[in-house]
Amino acid sequence: MPVIDVMPDVHQLMFGGVNIGLIAEQELTLVDAGLPGSTPRVVELVRRLGRSVDEITTVVITHNHFDHIAGLPELQKLTEVKVIAHAAGLVGADAYAPYPEGIRRMLRVPFLNPLRRRFVLGESDVDVQLTGGEVLNLLGGLQVIHTPGHTPGSICLYSPQRRLVFVGDAMRRHRRSLELPAKPVSTDLVQAVDSLRKIAELDFDVMVFGHGRPVTEEGRAWVQALLRRAGG
Repeated sequence: MPVIDVMPDVHQLMFGGVNIGLIAEQELTLVDAGLPGSTPRVVELVRRLGRSVDEITTVVITHNHFDHIAGLPELQKLTEVKVIAHAAGLVGADAYAPYPEGIRRMLRVPFLNPLRRRFVLGESDVDVQLTGGEVLNLLGGLQVIHTPGHTPGSICLYSPQRRLVFVGDAMRRHRRSLELPAKPVSTDLVQAVDSLRKIAELDFDVMVFGHGRPVTEEGRAWVQALLRRAGG
């Protein structure tokens, strides 16, 4: 089971190329829920830490894409969790799925309607809807930064005390540098660059991504280098 201990109470589990963050404080909090089949790996990690799955009380979603939310139903069969996500990424009666137009068209095809509920979270699936600027009672105060671009409701989670940012898919790591989120599954790359500017203003070293290994040193410098290449 590929697990990286980012710091003593922050762990990263990778399954199917997708990361799930685990914050292990008095209660357990997940950052994203991963793909279907992720939950047994989460349970294994929790037990390795000497904890119980029923201590998982919260799941914070960085963005409303299938590979980051599809593990929720199986997790909810094992424990009651509070789901937190940004309101702009949720699907209501009149809202579009947070994917580019080609994927949205596919999800509107009538015979694919049953898949829609598996691909996106609706408003009724979320217990707490964020708007950005909130501070969660985690890691000494985990700030919610609204970073649209990959999706309208993408967020990053910033701990000034730990000098740590969970960036979701706001950017991607490629070896010794960063890249913008993938265009085919992003809604607005101009917005994505604007969001990078927000992240580059933060004071941090460690970055945990939705995919790939974390950056553990000089994370802000990595983001600033990406901004220069992106013309930002």
